[in-house]
Amino acid sequence: MNFQQLRSVREAVRRAFNLTDVAAALHTSQPGVSRQIRELEDELGVEIFVRAGKRLTGLTAAGERVLPWVEKLLLDAENLQRAGDDFRLGDAGVLSIAATHSQARFALPSAVHDFRATHPQVQLQMHQGSPAQVAQMLLSGVADIGIASHYLAEAPELAALPCYRWSHSVVVPPGHPLLDAPLTLERLAAYPVITYEAGYTGRGSIDDAFTRAGLKPQVVLSAMDADVIKTYVELGLGVGIIAAIAFDEQRDAHLRAIDARQLFAINTTMVGVRRGSLLRRYAYDFITVFAPHLTREVVEQAQAAPAGATPAPL
Repeated sequence: MNFQQLRSVREAVRRAFNLTDVAAALHTSQPGVSRQIRELEDELGVEIFVRAGKRLTGLTAAGERVLPWVEKLLLDAENLQRAGDDFRLGDAGVLSIAATHSQARFALPSAVHDFRATHPQVQLQMHQGSPAQVAQMLLSGVADIGIASHYLAEAPELAALPCYRWSHSVVVPPGHPLLDAPLTLERLAAYPVITYEAGYTGRGSIDDAFTRAGLKPQVVLSAMDADVIKTYVELGLGVGIIAAIAFDEQRDAHLRAIDARQLFAINTTMVGVRRGSLLRRYAYDFITVFAPHLTREVVEQAQAAPAGATPAPL
């Protein structure tokens, strides 16, 4: 039994049993993956995968039983490597962070700046994607830390801890009629709307609010990035709905923001880490810089807690 065999099994499940994708992920050949899996099955004396010819189609009952142990062995090996790296390399290494566009652009810069001042030997890698992609990057080991407002708490393999709460703002050009009276959903729905794509930055809470009010706004453009939304608001295509943290009075002096917290549900940004995973010391430091109430002790307790446990209070 060796780690390459275990990785082949794990990746086969992660890649929906597509051996071509598994081979690409492991930087090997498809026959090599098949051989590794067969050798492990022969050693265990059971078939892990259901097959249709040479194609894998699912896990056998034995495979369902074996898979958690495969995952645990590989996670323990990764933890052992990180523990050794902490003693061998100290504060030098690579920290991989996955975040949504809004978090990377507006929430993380000050934390990255402060962290770099105290950890100059750590190379930061920033990956951006949707909340679902951030969760997947954590699960696959591409990222050490994930930061998003949705999905992280839904994956049982992840521990998600609340960082801060945020609301939406409506952005309009100077002199817009929406500035002249209290903002309501009815008044807002009377104008073309520019906001986030589905799955990004609280779009669900925006849609839910209009639906509950029996309104169907005319969304003329959707985007992942608040800067893109603001650009098209400035061009006169419609009114924008963005995260309040994405508006800066000085940088966005050509626009005006209207507080919309009374219209749409308050959102919570979460930090996600893999359960049972040991992080390098500087990874825990980064989390505390970003969210001071999330100390290493708090994060480790969340990682050790069973899935479904109540996260630390905000």
